[in-house]
Amino acid sequence: MLDMRPDCERCGVDLPADEAGAFICSMECTFCAECADALDDRCPNCGGELLDRPARVGTTLKDHPASTERRHPA
Repeated sequence: MLDMRPDCERCGVDLPADEAGAFICSMECTFCAECADALDDRCPNCGGELLDRPARVGTTLKDHPASTERRHPA
């Protein structure tokens, strides 16, 4: 199951689990659309391809909530 991280690791913008706009690599590094575009869809941490993260909605989100651990070094 995806970790569904709550923020962009590069700029810190919120990325709600139930909305589109997040991009992840196979290691679940998470970035917003603007940062993914600036990174040419390549993860700066592992070099992997950044792809659209699927949304988690409804009872699935309720039963399996998104992570609250922020990754951006604020």
